[in-house]
Amino acid sequence: MHHRTVEELMTRNVVRARRDTQFKEIVRLLTESDVTAAPVVDELDRPVGVVSEADLLRKSSAQTDPSGLAPVPHPEAWERAKAEGARAEELMSAPAVCARPEWTVVEAARVMAAHNVKRLPVVDETDRLLGIVSRGDLLRIFLRRDDAIRDEIAGDVLRRTLGPVAWDVTVEVHEGHVSLGGSVEDGNLIPVIERLCRSVDGVVSVAGHITYPAEGSGGSAGG
Repeated sequence: MHHRTVEELMTRNVVRARRDTQFKEIVRLLTESDVTAAPVVDELDRPVGVVSEADLLRKSSAQTDPSGLAPVPHPEAWERAKAEGARAEELMSAPAVCARPEWTVVEAARVMAAHNVKRLPVVDETDRLLGIVSRGDLLRIFLRRDDAIRDEIAGDVLRRTLGPVAWDVTVEVHEGHVSLGGSVEDGNLIPVIERLCRSVDGVVSVAGHITYPAEGSGGSAGG
């Protein structure tokens, strides 16, 4: 099976800020580029952090409400420091959580979830910026055509990986939902087949309707 990599999905033309980029210039950069965040890089183009709209909005949220009506929690010290910042290095979230171009969608998604970030700068072996991958980029695998998913399951999963033991298994795909039918000789193969199908990029769900011979009877529904 061919899993799509970060390199295949990432944006290569990356909007970036420097450590000394000023607040208003960052706002202009994000607005004109129609992005919500940008990596902050050092003099060697290595990401040191990410500055986002959320980071910049602390400048507004830290201001006193003239009416005195808005109940605002007392900010933490680090939030006050960011709100008072004027340059990218003072405003950014750091350190930058980065990805490698050879990572699969699964690896990138797990790192995003673990660090609660929406995007990952992608760096090479010297930590220089190559691109950026976002949650939206990772979700693009679910736009794969149904026939491409079906062909990958039928060819790579059933024929190449499992061989003759799965030749009688049928595959239908609709809107990413996989329906398996047919039969196998060994019922223990059914969860293996379903697990392999779920690992195919673009699969939303798998429904198993595979049958297999049961002891002392003509057959039994599996899956």
